[in-house]
Order: sequence, then C-alpha cells, then structure tokens
Amino acid sequence: MLFTAVLVVWSQAGLARDLPDFTELVEENADAVVNISTTSAPASGNTRFHGLPFDERQLDQLPEFFQEFFRGPRSPFGGAPGNSRPRRSMGSGFIVSADGYVLTNNHVVEGADEIIVRLNDRRELPATLVGTDPRSDMAVLKIEGGGDLPVVKTGRSRDLKVGEWVFAIGSPFGFDYTVTAGIVSALGRSLPSENYVPFIQTDVAINPGNSGGPLFNLDGEVVGINSQIYTRSGGFMGVSFSIPIDDAMSVFRQIRDKGTVARGWLGVLIQEVNRDLAETFGLKRPRGALIAEVMDGSPAEKGGLQSGDIVLEYDGDEVEMSSDLPPMVGRTPVGEKARLTVLRSGKEITLDVEIGQLPDEGGAQQAEPENGKSSTAPLGLTVEPLPEDAAESLGVAGGVVVTGVGRGPAYNAGIRARDVITEINREPVTSIEDFRKAVRALPEGKAVSVRVVRQGRAIYLVMKP
Repeated sequence: MLFTAVLVVWSQAGLARDLPDFTELVEENADAVVNISTTSAPASGNTRFHGLPFDERQLDQLPEFFQEFFRGPRSPFGGAPGNSRPRRSMGSGFIVSADGYVLTNNHVVEGADEIIVRLNDRRELPATLVGTDPRSDMAVLKIEGGGDLPVVKTGRSRDLKVGEWVFAIGSPFGFDYTVTAGIVSALGRSLPSENYVPFIQTDVAINPGNSGGPLFNLDGEVVGINSQIYTRSGGFMGVSFSIPIDDAMSVFRQIRDKGTVARGWLGVLIQEVNRDLAETFGLKRPRGALIAEVMDGSPAEKGGLQSGDIVLEYDGDEVEMSSDLPPMVGRTPVGEKARLTVLRSGKEITLDVEIGQLPDEGGAQQAEPENGKSSTAPLGLTVEPLPEDAAESLGVAGGVVVTGVGRGPAYNAGIRARDVITEINREPVTSIEDFRKAVRALPEGKAVSVRVVRQGRAIYLVMKP
C-alpha cells in the first residue's frame, strides 16, 4: 500500500511540473489590459448584459450588487427599477499602441454616450469611439491624454493549434483583472450570427464583462478577442468564442486609417458538401464549398463561376468546409484577383476572379435543405411548366414547378411543393420534356443531385431513385 501511494504522489507531482505557470505572463501583460465602463440613455425592454440579452428572471438570480449594477438603482418607492436612470455597462479591452488605441467588442460600447477606460494603475481616462464594425463585433477606441501607455504584443492566430494552452484577462461581472485559463478547443468556427469571422473556440472561462478582453498564448501574445459564449444560463458553460487577432488587426487598421471596413465579396450562395453530394459530383470524400447560386452581376459571375461548381482551393488554401470560404474571401483586399480551383463536371479547373466589396446584406450565405410533403408520380412528385414571367422574376432560363410531393425519393431528398427544379443529375431542366428526359436517364440506385430554387434561393439536394 505504501509503494502504491508513493507512485501516485510522484505521478501527480510530475503532472504538476508539466502544467504551465501563468504568473509571469500575467504580470507582464496585465498593465495593457483595461476595464471599459460606459453610460448611455435609459433602456427600454430587456436589459442587455454585455451583448447578451437577459430577462428579469435571469437577472433576479444574480447577487443584489450585480442586479443594481446592471439594472441601475431601484426606485426609492420600491418596486421595479427606475427607467429614468442612465444605463451602465462594463467590459474589457486592451491597448495596441502607445498613443492610446484600444480594441474591444462593439457590443461593449454600442449606444454609449460616455466611455471611461480604467488602467491597472487605477487611472481613469475618457475615450472616444474611433469606429466600429458590427459584422465582426469590433470597436476601436482612443484614450485621451494618456501619454506613453503599456501595449500588448500581438501574435498570429493562424499559428494556433487545437489543444494548446491559452489564458484570458478581463473583468467578469466587474471583478477587475480576473485571469482564467484553458485550451483551444477548435478553430475556424462559423457561428449563425457571423460567417465572415472564423472564431477560435476555447474552454477558457469567459463571462459577461470579459467581452472585448484579450486571449493570450503562452508566449504572452494576444491571439484573439473574447467575444461570445454559448450559454443557457447566462454564464460560462465551457464553450467560448474569440475573434482571431489576424482578422481583428486587419479591421483595426482599416478603421484607424479609413474609418470604415471593406471586405471581399464573391457573390455566391454556398452550401456544405455532404457524403451524398460528394458522390453525385464525383468527389472521393466530402470537401469544398458547393455553389448553389451565382448572383447576377457579381464578381463570381464575371469571373466565370457557375452553379454546381465546387470550390476546392482559394488562393492556394484548401477549402475543406463550406464555412472556410467566406472568411477567406472576406480577408482578400477589394480589387485583387484570387485564384480558385473548382470541380466542374468531374474535372478540376482554375479561375481567376477579381474580388468585389461586400455589400451590407452580405455576399456568401449558407443554404440549408428542408423537408417537404404530399402527392404522386415515379419519383413521388408531380410537376407543371414554369410560367415565363415566373422564370424571368427568378432569373432562370426555365424549369418545372413541383405541385405535389408524395412518399418516395423526392420526399426523402427534401423536395417540396412550389420548389422550382432547374437541374437533375447535372442536366438542365427548362421544360416538362427536359424533366421527363432527365428522369428517364436516371441511374437506378445511384444518388443524383437536384438543383431547386426555393423562395428565390437555389440549393442542391441529393435524391436516390
């Protein structure tokens, strides 16, 4: 028993020696991390909790001190909080230049009438808002009258590896200069709120108030800006997301130098390539971004891209997932040419496309297949000719309208009534005769692709006759 206990103690001591020591890193970098407090006009409706909407029930679960901080003092007559009080919010940020430029999240300073930056030495300095980029949730501030200020070192987020140690410094719930640590859980995460930012996912404890603070690597370099958490309770649940510093510094330089942010734009609607689609398009495994639709007059159309192309490489970088493509395009300077390797009709071809500027509405979106229901026919569906005026309004050369879908291959593929079929197994469908011809030629038991236009958007579905 004694021998076993000694082994356990020794192995635990060896494990402890392998764990990183953050003390020196924190001492070296804490001075360049700041606390940001804002005041703004009284809010109506739900309270915003550092970018996260909280209802009254959730706020009631917090200690009274925090309830007062985020709601404002209660009315002297009791009852609900007084809405005539200015709204206060608190977040984090970090200094990136000795002349006082500070990076933080847009949702930390959104709608603020006054911004105060507090340094580690307890100096409180007013700051002006230089500019924001809501798409990436970034804001750039400038400290007024700060003199020679401490500055963080910035690293390269592209060098991050899944599993490496990282740590954060911020002000969760107003507790200044709180340090939390963890590992990189995943890279290149595309969130529903934003597919132009390839978020870093970590298990570092991030809570309201950490927003805008830096994420450091073990070299003491900032590799990300803590921005979002996945939560059901309003608190940390082990899934945190940070803006990669490579993307953040590009946004910073554009805001500082031009006052606005311009992103590259291709002008396509894309979707994921799953196993069945990969088979129908002749890929050995699922990869790339399938172009479901090319927008009229877009850089993609001018560059020769077509619906049904699968983008495999962008400027020499492999496109493994469809979510890889939007950030690649977004980082490309407007007006520059990008070389795309695409799969078309089973062959790889190379196209040079001049990248345009992303409009406000965005230019590369994800298409999500849906399921349908109803009626009869060989594939389990009935169709009618597409009227000319409808084809013109949809921007297609022709097609057939699905009028009914019963149990069968079409239903299983997700085709539904009112879909417009424009292509079956890579063959164009512009009429009823084209449709019948394409159906007769379908290989038995083999998955084929079907291009449909649904509510003005084109998507590819996989059907197994």
